[in-house]
Amino acid sequence: MVLNYIWIAFFLIAFVVALCKLIFVGDTAVFTDIINSTFDSAKTGFEISLGLTGVLTLWLGIMKIGEQGGVIQTFARICGPVFSKLFPDLPKNHPVTGSIFMNISANLLGLDNAATPLGLKTMQQLQELNKDKDTASNAMIMFLCINASGLTLIPLTIMMYRAQLGAANPSDVFLPIMLATFSSTLFVVLAVCIKQKINIFQRNLLLFFGGTILFIGGILFLFRAMDDKAVSLYSTLFANLILFSIICGFIVAGLRKKINVYNVFIEGAKEGFRTAITIIPYLVAILVGIAVFRASGAMDYLIDGIRYGVGFLGISTEFVEGLPTILMKPLSGSGARGMMIDAMKEYGADSFTGRLVSVVQGSTDTTLYVVALYYGSVSIRNTRYTVSYSLAADLVGAIVAISMAYLFFNS
Repeated sequence: MVLNYIWIAFFLIAFVVALCKLIFVGDTAVFTDIINSTFDSAKTGFEISLGLTGVLTLWLGIMKIGEQGGVIQTFARICGPVFSKLFPDLPKNHPVTGSIFMNISANLLGLDNAATPLGLKTMQQLQELNKDKDTASNAMIMFLCINASGLTLIPLTIMMYRAQLGAANPSDVFLPIMLATFSSTLFVVLAVCIKQKINIFQRNLLLFFGGTILFIGGILFLFRAMDDKAVSLYSTLFANLILFSIICGFIVAGLRKKINVYNVFIEGAKEGFRTAITIIPYLVAILVGIAVFRASGAMDYLIDGIRYGVGFLGISTEFVEGLPTILMKPLSGSGARGMMIDAMKEYGADSFTGRLVSVVQGSTDTTLYVVALYYGSVSIRNTRYTVSYSLAADLVGAIVAISMAYLFFNS
């Protein structure tokens, strides 16, 4: 329901703003810009889905091999003690537990090309267990909120952009990003646990959260001891090594089970193609709504209003220049990335604003895109509190990102 209201609000606000610009400013091109944006964003939505087709076909084929080869079931048994607490409605040692682990691991390593197909496969398995096919289950909500919080250990793409735009130390945002993204993930997991009446003081969960904190601390310590080139080299090598090891490991497991690996891959690949077709309307809908909101000028007025309000209260407005990226991040990943790059070009990659937008970009994922993509793949219409809790995590991530930027980079 929340996604429905947000989508409607995009159009109604855009219409009011555009009408005011036409009447009071005489901007006769505003409605032309809005209509053109709908065509462009609809095309973009289709192109994204088309681009996902090949990746989905590959990875759902690989996942099918892993499933029939017994690897996913092995992951399910390993993760059972923790995931049975976070996802209490799932059957014990069900393969979906292994799929959840694979998806979260891919996100942690920044393996976007693998994380999305793995996530879509997980949603299909969760839908099979879902009694109300139109409504998100508790397990789906927990899974989506974790994905939307965007916990990533290695923000390699952001560091690459910073290097390309002349940053003296591209990896200086690594620690602030880690603190911001971990805060948003921890917040949303705890919030959903409370909402779903999951006891967060269970031994397995306390050990899990404690172990996660220690693991992230170890990664931070390791990378802080390296120079920029070493960070880029080893993080890329590690991520790609893990990715290819998964593929080869699944194939070997399939051979040990004496299954026809090629035929099983084709069977899973067909599922990937069907999934890619299913998500097209959902992606087009959300991208058109966002494009209309931007093209009308509503986003610009919102940012100017916040800047005025912050200045009126006597608070430093230095962070306001990063607001376009902050506000765009939950709406559009490519839009937020473009605004991050524009900010670094305008103010400098090593400026306060340039570093702030880098931290913001890495702090969370694109909530509305993730919700539309994942729920759309299984035709979920009632998302319950998924969007509101995910947006709350985005807010926490943005607040921590701003705080970290002031703490680390405000001279």
